[in-house]
Amino acid sequence: MDANLAKRIGVAAVGIPAALGIVYLGGWPLVLLVAAIGVLGVRELFQFAARHGVEPSPVFGYPTAAVLAPAAYLAATSAGAASWIAAWWPYAAALWLIALLVWALAARRPDARPLGAVSVTVFAVAYAAALPAFLIPLRHQAHGLTSWPGTWLVFFPLVVTWACDTFAMFGGRIVGGPKLSPVISPGKTRSGAAAGVAGALLVAVLFGLLVFPRAGIEAGLGGLLLIAFALSVAGQVGDLAESLFKREAGVKDSGTLIPGHGGVLDRFDSLYFVIPVAAVLYRALGVH
Repeated sequence: MDANLAKRIGVAAVGIPAALGIVYLGGWPLVLLVAAIGVLGVRELFQFAARHGVEPSPVFGYPTAAVLAPAAYLAATSAGAASWIAAWWPYAAALWLIALLVWALAARRPDARPLGAVSVTVFAVAYAAALPAFLIPLRHQAHGLTSWPGTWLVFFPLVVTWACDTFAMFGGRIVGGPKLSPVISPGKTRSGAAAGVAGALLVAVLFGLLVFPRAGIEAGLGGLLLIAFALSVAGQVGDLAESLFKREAGVKDSGTLIPGHGGVLDRFDSLYFVIPVAAVLYRALGVH
């Protein structure tokens, strides 16, 4: 076993039970975790941009990233807040964008790449903070605090992603063959991608037969197989998307925060795509 894999296993041994506990509790502990992930992810994208001379706005980026998870929680748990947010968020978003453009006008000269600064600020918040905030309605749309059904609804896409990553890694090592995307991620193979999909489908069977029925979650096996297939594809595309950003920035990892994994973007790259897709498919297929 190589040292990096050992670190990954060690982090998983501590992180997965901790994540399970926080998701089970739900509420503000989960909100704070998702908000922290959003802020740290925005920070890493800002660091990518800085390597190319683009300086986004921390004043707009970090606070906005921090408030998205609380807003999602209030929208999912309070009818009054949900109504207010639904009515006013487009106006708030427009005013935020106008304020950001005013900041660029005041703080960035034409030769300081103002378009890049504004674009990265907007994208970083949308990608690294808004997408993971979908985990909040995934957990709380139909279930309150300290809920095992709500917990398993969150952990299904997480476990699908972990299984997909693991099967893809070992499948690629054992089988090898043509590269999946040699320019963006030369270590990934088509055989590994297929093995990842197989691992995701196996998780769907296990959850559909053993976990969800005992938790009282209404979900047909056919629907879960469809969701797992979609999530396995979305997760691998999300992984490649983050690899594309790292290639442009000229770095191997987005950071050093998580031993064996790198930064927040490295750990959650697949989940940025998986969590919103899971939320959409749960709603479309009536999984609750």
